Formats: sequence, C-alpha cells, structure tokens
Amino acid sequence: MSASLPAGRDTEEGSLTRRLAEWAAGLSYPDLPERIQEFATSQVMSHLAVVRASLGHPLGNKIVRAFGTPLTPDPYRAAQVLSALSSCLYYEDSMYAGHVTHASVGVPLAFRREQRLDGGALLAAVVAANECAARVTAAGVLGPLRGQGTSYTQLVGAVAARLHGAGEPARRWTDAWGLALAMPPWPLRRALLGSDAKVLSAAVPIRTALDACDAAAAGLRGAADILEHPGGLLAKFSHAPSPEVVTAGLGLRWHTETLTFKMLPAGAYVDAAVECAAQLHAALGPEEVRGIREVVVSAARLTIAMDQEGAPYVDRERSAIMALNVCVSYNVATALTTGSVVPSDLAEPATADPARWELAGKVRLEYDAGLSRQVLRATAPLGEAVRQAGERGRQWLADFMGAGLATGPEAAGSPSDSFRTADKAVGARVRVTLRDGRVLTAFCDSPRGSAGPATRGTHRRLVREKLASTGSSPHVIDALENLASLDAREADDLVGTTLSEPPHLCDAHLETGLRYGC
Repeated sequence: MSASLPAGRDTEEGSLTRRLAEWAAGLSYPDLPERIQEFATSQVMSHLAVVRASLGHPLGNKIVRAFGTPLTPDPYRAAQVLSALSSCLYYEDSMYAGHVTHASVGVPLAFRREQRLDGGALLAAVVAANECAARVTAAGVLGPLRGQGTSYTQLVGAVAARLHGAGEPARRWTDAWGLALAMPPWPLRRALLGSDAKVLSAAVPIRTALDACDAAAAGLRGAADILEHPGGLLAKFSHAPSPEVVTAGLGLRWHTETLTFKMLPAGAYVDAAVECAAQLHAALGPEEVRGIREVVVSAARLTIAMDQEGAPYVDRERSAIMALNVCVSYNVATALTTGSVVPSDLAEPATADPARWELAGKVRLEYDAGLSRQVLRATAPLGEAVRQAGERGRQWLADFMGAGLATGPEAAGSPSDSFRTADKAVGARVRVTLRDGRVLTAFCDSPRGSAGPATRGTHRRLVREKLASTGSSPHVIDALENLASLDAREADDLVGTTLSEPPHLCDAHLETGLRYGC
C-alpha cells in the first residue's frame, strides 16, 4: 500500500513540476559544470553506439522494417525508432535513477534539425532531460516497476528534452507533464520477458510525451500537482514515495554524474558475473572449458531475482532477447566459452549452440549476503533511495530483500547532498570446478563502466571503445568528442554520419581479454 502524500494543489505555483520546470528550462550549456558537460558528451557517444549496435542486429532490422530508419526527417518517427533501437539489446546506459537515455538523448537527437540545435544546445537538452527524468524516477523507484519497465521515466524525459530544445517556458512544461503523466503505461513483465514487446517499452511513452507537448502548445491544461497529489503518479506507482527528491539540491545533486556506461549487452545485474567468467576464460584452454564440471555464481539478491523472473521464458534460440539478457547461466556460459558477451551472442547461431547450452546447464546461482549489503552501500541502484525514504524505505527493503538487510547499517544514514562520489556496485563471484578436480575462482565487485571513481576518470575512453566496436570510424569518434563546439548544421551532419556509417554485428570471438561489442 502506498504511503500517503501531502494533499496537492491543482495550481502552478509551488507544485513539484513547476519548480522543476523553472530550474530545468533555464539551463544552458555554459551553466553546466565542466564534469557534467563531459559526462553528457560521453552519454551521447555511448547512446549512438547502442543504436548502431542494434542496427546491426536482426531485431534492429525488424524495427527498421516496421518503423523506418533513425534518419527519417520526421522527428516524431525518428524519436520512436531511436528509442526502439536503443531499447532492444539491454545495452543502454542508466543512472540514479532509471534508464533515462532513450528519451533524454534520443529526443534531442531526433529533433536536432527541426530545433536547429547546435552541439551545446543539444547537450544542454540532454542534461535537462536527464535531471528531470532521473529525479522523478528516484522519487518513485521503490515500487513495482523497475528499470526498463518504468514507463514514466520516458514520459518525463521526453517532455523535458523536447521543450528544452524548443526554448519553451516552464508553464508549458507543467502542462505537458500533467498531460503526459495522466495515463502512464504499466508494462506487463510477461510480455517484456517473453516476447519482442520490450522494443516498445520506451517508444510508446515517448510518443505519448511528444503528443502531450503538442497538446499543451494548443492550450490543453495538465494537472500541475500530477506528481505529489494523493491520486497522482507517485502515490500510485511507488510503495515508498519520496516526492522531496524531485527538487532536492537543484544545481548541486547532478544525477547526470551517476551515469553507468553499459559495456555489455546483458542484464545490469548480470554484468559482474560475465566479467568473472571472462577472467576465467583467459585462464582456461578450450579443452578445459569443455571439461568444466560445475559453475557456481555467488550473487546479490537483485541478480537472483532478475534471473528467476526470466527463467520461465528461456528457450534456447527461441528465447526473447530480454530473457537471454537476464539469464545468468547463458551469459556466464557464453563468456566462459568466448571471453565476453557481445550483440551477436543474442542471435543465431550463438543462441542455438548446443555446447553453450550444455555448459549453461552446469551453472547454478547461490545467494551472497555480503554482495547484497554491498549493493545497498552504493548510491545505485537502491541504496540512495532506501536511505532517502527512511523507515518507509527500510520496510520496502524488508519485503523485497529480507528483514536482515533492512535492519543493517547499509540501509541507515542520510541521503547524499551531492553525487560527486556516487557509485554503483552489483558484484559477483564465480567458482569453476574442472573435471580433474581443480577449482578456479574470480571476483568482480563492480562491472566496468559502473558509476564510481574508475568510470569518472575513464568514461570517455570507454565510450570511444564502445563506438569503435560497432564499426564507427576514428574520425567520426574524434568529431563526436568535440560535439559541444559544433554549430547546428555541423552537429546535424555529424549525427547523420554516425547513424549512417554501416554498423556490424560482431561474431568474432577473441581468445583473450574482454570483448565489448566486438
């Protein structure tokens, strides 16, 4: 049952959406701290890599046949296509809180020509949308919807991205949000995990949000207190809502610097196990891999819960991609066999490889309380939200992950004043037993690209690698690093060139090291 919220007012002044809009609408590129500018540039580069990877995948080909290419001159259609492509491989970046990039990056890219966005304006729109979508998502994250299924993330982000790029006043944002959030979609997990419907999980709410912008421009009014009203979004979509998060520390708590750059097309809570398996692959010869007797993956509750959700829908090459993404055994078996997981591992012939599935059958999961405590100590995906919600957050945590974790010190403490030291830590340990009795182990406390000190210092190198893995040329990658300095025509041309360079679906497997995309 949702916690009660203060009675809202259907007035503009003082509402959460109005206060958020007044701040976000006034953001310009020079206003952003340099570190936020750099994060946003890397975010755009990474997102373009995700779209390119999907264009080289069979599922991406189906999306293009259905809806057209991301280069269509119609910005509404382009926004839908871009979001469908960025949703399909579980390769998109995330932040605290939410998978915001489908809207926060996809919509400015789609509207760049119509709105004549120069590089700085495009990046400012991205950051404004990040901050709005992540804040609203963080306010409601302790609820029944998670990750890619949280449709209101895209509704908030798409409105902010489009209206910031258009230079619209805060009043227009408030009406558009009120209209867009009036009937938010509630995705069905059965469809997301057991079919290809996940490609629409962002595309549908993004189109709704764009229509809401048009409706607001024509004079239609939305409820200004759509977030905090007892009958509003947070009361209905969260078990432990924290409405104060929406406007907390504006200009100080930059959610953009909580970015996790996704380096593997696998479930976010599976990545660490894949990296452990990749370490072990480097230490094993092909015959030793074939001689594996047992694989034990020690993991946090989140990893086990995600794996269990997807298990009923895993059916070898007939599996939907989302079911494969969250399947620990398939991804670990793939990394043990090949050295990592890449987009081609989510298509035939890889998904029909009998040896890979035989090895997957030897993988079992076991719960590790220490890894679960580590998850809660970090900012993302849950620690900050639990601490923000206080007693209500701890009760939600007890219901979801057990009373032992809810009463521990990790769930206590105060929320962060700043996200300059934000982190995300969903780790894993993998133990392999060979036929001859030898036992090898590997540990990963935080996958590559996760929010944290290592990523803060290397995110540009990571996204360059990610783009290169899709076949982007070096001169295009270099140009994207200088996106902020480009005028509107140059920015438009560069995005078009990036999306039109032929992508490729990597099917070559390196014998050593990790393969991130290729």
